[in-house]
Amino acid sequence: MDKPSLMKFFYLTRFVFLTTIIFYISLLLLDYYYLISSDHGISFLLHNINDTKHELVPKPSPSISINTIVPAAPLLIRENVELVTKPPTKNLDPCLGQYIYVYDLPSMFNKDLLKDCHSLVKWMDMCPYLSNLGLGTKVIEKSKSNVLLKDSWYATNQFSLEVIFHNIMKHYKCLTNYSSLASAVYVPYYAGLDVGKYLWDYNVSVRDASPKKLAKWLAEQPEWKRMKGRDHFMVGGRIGFDFRRKTENDSDWGTKLMFLPEASNMSFLPIESSSYDNDFPIPYPTYFHPSKDTEIFEWQERMRRMKRPFLFSFAGAPRPNSSHSIRSVLIEHCQSSSGCKLLNCYDDNHQNKCEDPVHVIKVFERSVFCLQPPGDSYTRRSTFDSILAGCIPVFFHPKSAYEQYLWHFPKNGSSYSVFIPEEDVKSKRAMINETLSQVSENEVFAMREEVIRLIPRIIYREPSSRLETIEDAFDIAVKGVLDRIQAIRRDVTKR
Repeated sequence: MDKPSLMKFFYLTRFVFLTTIIFYISLLLLDYYYLISSDHGISFLLHNINDTKHELVPKPSPSISINTIVPAAPLLIRENVELVTKPPTKNLDPCLGQYIYVYDLPSMFNKDLLKDCHSLVKWMDMCPYLSNLGLGTKVIEKSKSNVLLKDSWYATNQFSLEVIFHNIMKHYKCLTNYSSLASAVYVPYYAGLDVGKYLWDYNVSVRDASPKKLAKWLAEQPEWKRMKGRDHFMVGGRIGFDFRRKTENDSDWGTKLMFLPEASNMSFLPIESSSYDNDFPIPYPTYFHPSKDTEIFEWQERMRRMKRPFLFSFAGAPRPNSSHSIRSVLIEHCQSSSGCKLLNCYDDNHQNKCEDPVHVIKVFERSVFCLQPPGDSYTRRSTFDSILAGCIPVFFHPKSAYEQYLWHFPKNGSSYSVFIPEEDVKSKRAMINETLSQVSENEVFAMREEVIRLIPRIIYREPSSRLETIEDAFDIAVKGVLDRIQAIRRDVTKR
C-alpha cells in the first residue's frame, strides 16, 4: 500500500474513533438530564446516596447492645416521601436533628427495679401500677354513669412516669443505633423508683449508691465524653427536690443524684422543678392514655358539651400538720358554698377516692373551676386531672404551674387559669365563691376552650401506639430537649 493510501486510512480510523466517543458522551449527558429532570431519576440518585451514606456510618460501640433498641430509621430517604423535582438536599430526611440514641443501661438501673416492684414503696405494692408498660391496670367502669370512655383509661400511679416515658421512647420514630448520628442521648434510669425505696429509714450512703454507680458508668461511655453529658437527658418520676440533697446528713431528704458532676450537665425532666437551670418539668401522668387521635378528639368534644352545675370543686385531703397549707381553709370555703363540690380523698373505710379516676373525673367534669393548692410540694397531679376534665384550674402559688411546665403550658397563665394569692385566702381578703362568681361568662368560655385545647399536651399516649396528627406530652418534651441541646451546641461552637 502506498503512503497516501496509508494516511487516508489513518485519518478515517481517527474520525470514526472520535465520532464514536462523542456519540457515547452525548448519550451519557442525555441520561444525566433524564435523571435530574424526572421523579424516577431523583429516586435513583437518592437511593444511591442513601446506600453510600449507610456505608460511611461508623459501627456502634461494642459496649452498647443493639438488640435491645428499636432499629434505626433509614438515614436519608423513606418510603412514601413526596418526590421532588430539585436536586436532593439535607431536608429530605424528616428525622434530621431529631435522632435519639438510647443507652442500654445495666439492668440494675431499670429492669431489676421492675422485677422488685413489691418493695419499691414501703407501705404499698407498686406491681399493679407498673403493669401494662407502666400505665397500671386497665379501668373498667362499674357504674352506669359512663364517666369515662370505654377504652384507654388506666389506674396510673403519679410516680410511674419514668417507665411510661421509656416505653414510649422504644417506639419513637427517630431512634438510631448509631450514637454519632444522634442529636440527643436518652438515659433510661428509673431514678424516682430507685430513690423511692430508700427515702425513709436509710442513710445517705445507701440512697446514693445507685446514683454514684450510674455516674461512674456514664463517665466511661464515649457518648458522654463528647460533650460531658450536655447532650444527654433523663426523666425523673418524682419532684426535683427528691434528687438534690445538699448535705451528707442522714436526716436530710432525698439523694444527691443531680448534684453529681456526670448528671449535673444533663437535661433533667422531673414532674416538678427545683428551680435549677437544667430542670425542665413535664406533666404528671394522668389516667387517660389514648392510642388514636380520634379518642382524643372524642374526649375533647365530650368535655365541651358537658353540663357543669358546680361553680368550683376541690378534691383532696386536709394537711393538719402543715402550718403553710391552705387546704383546710379551702375545704371550709367549699363546705360553706352551695356551688362547690368536695371530694374528700379518704372515706370512712380509708379508701383513697382520689386515686380512682371515675370519682375524680366525675367531680371535675361537672365543675367550672377546680381548686389546685400546693400539696406536699408546689405541684400536684390533680392539676392535670382537672385539665383533662375541661375544668379551669385555680392556683394559689405561682410555682404550682406558672413557673413549671414551660414547654407544655401557655406563657399567659390567665388564658387557661385563675390565680388567687395564698395570703389573700389566709387573711380572708379573698373569698373563693365571690372571686370565681365575678368571672364573666365570656371569660369562662375562653378559658375552658384553652383548657380543652391543652388536653393533648398533658397526656401520655399508650406506649406502643403512635398518634398521627397530635403531639402529646411525650412529643413536646422530646422537642423541648432537642431544642435545648441544639442551643447548647450553637453556644459551644461560638466559643
